[in-house]
Amino acid sequence: MRSLPMAIGAVALVTAGLLAARAVAQPEEPAARFDAEGHMLFPADYREWVFVTTGHGMSYNPQANANPDPPFDNVFVNRAAYRSFLQNGTWPDGTVLVLEIRGGTSHGSILRGGSFQQGAPMGIEVHTKDTARFGGDGWAFFGFSPQGQPATMIPREANCYTCHEANTAVDRTFVQFYPTLLPIAREKGTLTPAFVTAETAERAAAN
Repeated sequence: MRSLPMAIGAVALVTAGLLAARAVAQPEEPAARFDAEGHMLFPADYREWVFVTTGHGMSYNPQANANPDPPFDNVFVNRAAYRSFLQNGTWPDGTVLVLEIRGGTSHGSILRGGSFQQGAPMGIEVHTKDTARFGGDGWAFFGFSPQGQPATMIPREANCYTCHEANTAVDRTFVQFYPTLLPIAREKGTLTPAFVTAETAERAAAN
């Protein structure tokens, strides 16, 4: 008769095999989902994705930000796209980057310096890539209300498109602000020539 430990071990191996087979048989669901009218559905699980950066009081406006407690911008990307970037240094179709904006405050609890995030998101913006759906470079922007209602694509005339095209570090995205991914893009040689030129000029000006 088979001993109890051996039987338990055999069951564990069979269970692990079934789970692995199920994982192979069931690929990840797309991070970007749309309804019949083409509205993007809110990616409700985005906070379970990979966190890539936080900006604090960032502004692309030359004028200084006078807000004493500027907001925080948190960026998340779906796991499949993140894994692909680690391998290739660029973004595949199916990429979804979520920009979550939360209020900041320098007052609370034991805080005597600095600031922290508080409250529900003030707004959420999504940057997603799907060349079959959107054509061209495949990228599109969607802005979501805090309630997470399905969103209409932001029109191509909006300045977010021209800004990303002019200032991208990698494939229409601001990887220059993602400290763990910028070295990978540099290693893979996927930084845009325009960004490399601007970066070189900034370093020369600083010296």
